[in-house]
Order: sequence, then C-alpha cells, then structure tokens
Amino acid sequence: MAATPLIQHPERLQARLREVPAEPGCYLLRDADDRILYIGKAKVLRNRVRSYFQSGSGHGHSPRITLMVRQVCELEFIVTDSEAEALALESNLIKHHQPHFNVLLKDDKKYPYLCITWSEAYPRIFITRRRRFRSPLDRFYGPYVDVGLLRRTLALVKRVFPLRQRPQPLYRDRTCLNYDIGRCPGVCQQKISSEDYHRTLRQVAMVFQGRNEELLALLHDQMERYAERLDFESAARVRDQLQGIGTLTADQKMSIGDSSVSRDVIALAADERVAAVQLFQMRAGKLVGRLGYMAEVPAQPPGAPDFGRILQRVVEEHYSQVEPAEIPPELLLQHPLPQQELIEAWLGEQRGRRVRLAVPQRQQKAELIELVVRNAGYELQRAQRASEQNLLATEDLAQLLELPVPPRRIEGYDISHIQGSDAVASQVVFIDGLPAKQHYRKYRIQSSSIRAGHSDDFMAMAEIMRRRFRRWAQAKSRGEDLRELRRSAATALHTDGLNDWPDLVMIDGGKGQLSAVMEALRELNLDDELVVCSLAKQREEVFLPGASQPLESESEQLGVQLLRRLRDEAHRFAVSFHRQQRGERMKRSRLSDIPGLGPKRVRDLLAHFRSIDAIQLATPEQIAVAPGMGPTLARQIFDHFHPADDHPLDPQVDEPPGENGAPLELAG
Repeated sequence: MAATPLIQHPERLQARLREVPAEPGCYLLRDADDRILYIGKAKVLRNRVRSYFQSGSGHGHSPRITLMVRQVCELEFIVTDSEAEALALESNLIKHHQPHFNVLLKDDKKYPYLCITWSEAYPRIFITRRRRFRSPLDRFYGPYVDVGLLRRTLALVKRVFPLRQRPQPLYRDRTCLNYDIGRCPGVCQQKISSEDYHRTLRQVAMVFQGRNEELLALLHDQMERYAERLDFESAARVRDQLQGIGTLTADQKMSIGDSSVSRDVIALAADERVAAVQLFQMRAGKLVGRLGYMAEVPAQPPGAPDFGRILQRVVEEHYSQVEPAEIPPELLLQHPLPQQELIEAWLGEQRGRRVRLAVPQRQQKAELIELVVRNAGYELQRAQRASEQNLLATEDLAQLLELPVPPRRIEGYDISHIQGSDAVASQVVFIDGLPAKQHYRKYRIQSSSIRAGHSDDFMAMAEIMRRRFRRWAQAKSRGEDLRELRRSAATALHTDGLNDWPDLVMIDGGKGQLSAVMEALRELNLDDELVVCSLAKQREEVFLPGASQPLESESEQLGVQLLRRLRDEAHRFAVSFHRQQRGERMKRSRLSDIPGLGPKRVRDLLAHFRSIDAIQLATPEQIAVAPGMGPTLARQIFDHFHPADDHPLDPQVDEPPGENGAPLELAG
C-alpha cells in the first residue's frame, strides 16, 4: 500500500494530511522508490502541503507539478521555530539531495553551465547543459546566456592556468604533450599534489564567480612575494597569469560606472505563460556576467501576475547554489519580494555580512533596472518566436495530414544495425514541437530472425510497435474505452500508467516499413485508433497507410520540416545506442576468449582499466590488483595479449627488433 501514489487512496491521503502540523517548516515528497521528488518550505505546513492535492479552479497546477503529484507516495515534514529557519533548512536540503522537481528553469538545457568536480582528487572543469549533481561537493556556475563568450573564457583560462586537459589520461605510464608545453601540471602521473591542484582551481573559480578584481590583487601579492624571495621564475609565471586575466577582463567586461560597489541586478519580462528573468552581475562598477532563467508564470486572477514571487524564487534558487563569496552586498530588484525582509536576513546569514535588497525608483540604479528589463524582453521575444514557429509547424502538419487538431505529442521510430548485428530501435518524442527527452526510449531487437548477416527492418519495426502499444491493446481487450483513458490522462488523478498515447506516430522509412507497422497494429486491434505516417529519406516524401502515392507536400514547408527534425533525432538516438551496444559487445568478445574470465570479471576489469588498450599495456602485477583478479589469472590475461613468440621479454632474445615493427610497438 505504501508503494502506491497517495492520490489513489483518498483515505490514506487524508490521514497523512491530518498529521501535518500548522507550523513553519519544510516538507519532503517521496515516490514509490523512496526517492525525494520535491523539497519545499512553508509558513504553515498543513496549508501548503494540502494545496498540492486539492482540485478546482483556484488550485491550478503547472504540468510539472501535476506530474509530480501523480508520483507522490509518501510525505515527510520537519518543523522549525520560524520561517527564516525553514528557508535556511530548505536550501541545505536541496543542496544535499538535489530533487528532480526542484528546478526553476522551464528548459534547463537552454543555457550552459560551467561545472567543476570538486569531489575528485584532481577536479575537471567543463561546460555542460545538464545540471546533474553526482556529489554535493561538485559545483555548477551559471547558467550563462552567451555560450560563445563562456567557451572563449574557458579556453583563455586553460591557457593562463595549468589545468587538467583530458577527462582520462592519454597514456598510462607517462605524461602527454600538454605537460611538456606547460598546459597541464601532470595530473595523470600526479606530478602535482591534489592540494596544490585544488588551490589552482580555487583561483580559476574566482573568474567564474565574478571576483576578478580580488583575484588580480591576490596574484599581484603572490608575485611580489616570489620576487622578494628571488624566485623570479615563479614570479614571471604569476606575471603571465596577471596579463592573461587582464586580457580576459578587457574582453568580457563592460563598464557601467557609478562606484566600486558590487551588486546584482535582477529583472524580468513576462507574458501570460512564461517569464524571462535576467541577472546581471556587476563587480566594482563593471558588468562581469549575465545569467538567464525561464520561469513559469503561476496561475493568477487576470491582471494580477505576482512577479515579485517569481523574482523571489529566482533569488532563492540562485543564491542557494553559490558560495558565500559570490553573494554581493547589494541586490537591485525590479519588484519587491513578498518576503523581502526574510530573504534579506537569509542572504546576510549566508554571506556572513549584511546584504541589502532594494527596489530603485529613480536615477542611475533605476536605469540599471531598465537595462536588465530590456535584455529580459529580448530573451522573451526569442522564446516567443520559437514557440510561435513550433505552433505554426504543428498546424501545418495537421493540415497536411488532415488532422482535426494540431498534434501535441508526436513519436518517431527508427532502426539501426550493421547487416543485422546489434540491432536496436529508438523512440523519440516531441511535445508541442520540442524534444521531450524524458520520454525517449531504447529497444534491443529481440527477434531471433534478426542476427548478424540477416537483417529485416520490416520485422524489427513491427516488433517495436507490438511492444510499444501492448498495454493499450490489453486495456482495449478488457473493454476499456481508449478515448476515456486518453482524456483522463490529462488529469492529476490518472495514475495507472496509460498516459502516453501519441497524437501522431512517424516511421522512418517508406511504404514497406509503414505496411509492416500497420500489420502489427491490426494484430493489436489499434489500427483504427492511431494516426501513423512515414517519411522516406530520398525525396522527403510523406506516406499514409493504404496510399500508393505520397502526399503532395514541399520539402521546406513547416510541417515537413518538423517531421524531418523528428526523423533526424530518431536516427541520431538509434545510431548512438547501436554504437554503444556494438562497442560493449566488442569489448566483451575480446576479453571473453580468455579462460577464467566470466561476465562479472570482464565488467570489473573494464571498470578498473577503462579500456582494452589500458589492459593490454598493463603489467601482470598491475592486472593482479584489479577487483576479482589474482596472480595466476593476471598472468593468463597478460599472456593472451602478449604471446611468447610476439614480445621481446624472453632473455634469450638478443637480436634487435625486426623491420616488421611488431616488437617495437609492444615495447613502446
């Protein structure tokens, strides 16, 4: 009973809600696997938690929250003495657990982040659009609006500071060229201690925290200390870093003078659905960074949008993820926050010094707000244009296929293999014309008739259709009304799993693939329920079931372009999965020929050495220390890659390597 959603059991739900006290604190919502879905705070816990499970016009939830509520199987609460304590506790819990639904950004892949993996002995630094914490110690800086500027900044930083250049070492027993030219401190061979490398990374992090002036002062003092000790080589290295940082700041900073005060300026532009929020980081009167968020506008009575609440959520999420040194002494806001005094006290506690929140009305600070509002307006216009373009594309597709309404959920399918080997399929989903990667699926083709040397795309596509829609066919065979199931899937009370009915299915291929799919759907008795089409590659022709000729369409019209984007994404996803499966098979096949190596030991060996080449270069002693290995098995593995007649390890061999080069390659 405890592993099912609460909304399926009203009595248990009401009992749990009655247990929630009417006091300030934090609440945690968990799913069937006891994972935390969401962490929130409230001045009155009972009212806030109860609001998630109430229906009606006054409690409209966004699709994100509706999806979350469907999965809540248990709820917990932590009572605090005050709302300020609840705010601090919420920040700490979110930092530690990183729940999936504690995401302000509507599309967190729009803007890139810079990640530093502080949890590693030798941290990596890289740009990513997927903000997923593997350790509470890892840090994400951003999101940055200008990815080009971010890439140039990181490239210059890697020239100024000696940093780890590769995620994995190029060689196992020696450094690479980056170490010889001073780009890398020799991380792979531990030429630098972990403590010293962390010290270097802390200086690099200051660049992305907007603390350039502080970093310049720090490096200048360090250079003078080296010069006083007559360590001119180290002083010259720091001098070069100072010059590099000066070049960086000259390229990326724009002066907006008033004083030496550091501040952040936050403003937004919004329509009835989304708000584009901009955060300008100003340090010593200069603009050093511009961050962007897209937030959903909550349901409000007409004419009364609560922009202050949106800005408060931005402030809470952004400053809960930064280090205390990144919080400026002053925040300028476009609108007052609902809990401004509380947020001000919380930020001051985080920073260790007073933080002032202000809503300027005149003079230079008001002009700064107007500047940020204009930039937010441009971001909103760009989002609106993209949304309008997708809406036009779905409407054009509806006209092309003669659908009563534009398709909202479109699924695309493709097959990938090499002459039947490692055959896989992909399912990609577009919602409102945009990729919805959380709904993507991968399939391994299970038919024994499809194997190396014998391929059958028609059979593979039919198999995928049977597997994809089997549950819907079973529901129909039980006498359930599919139209009613599709209608109820849009409500928060629908939790039986049948909420993934597509408005349109697109098959990558021509009439042959389409016919095989329709035959499979006839077996499931769903051929009259689903709308299916196919897109042929050569001429970008669209086919419908039973039609001998393609539809009259232009390859560049918006609806066909949407199908092409769907087809290309399905192809990309299928090929990447096929390559992954083929690579894993090739790894397993090369090691499975060794006596004594079963599947588990193969996995442990690959996890330890990361690649077949690394295993081949390892000595028997290095292999023996891997999990599940021993001296005898290590010698067998070594001998498998180094037959006695192929390597120059026999002491009786006195001649130099021959011209064929094989011994030279092994010796190197």
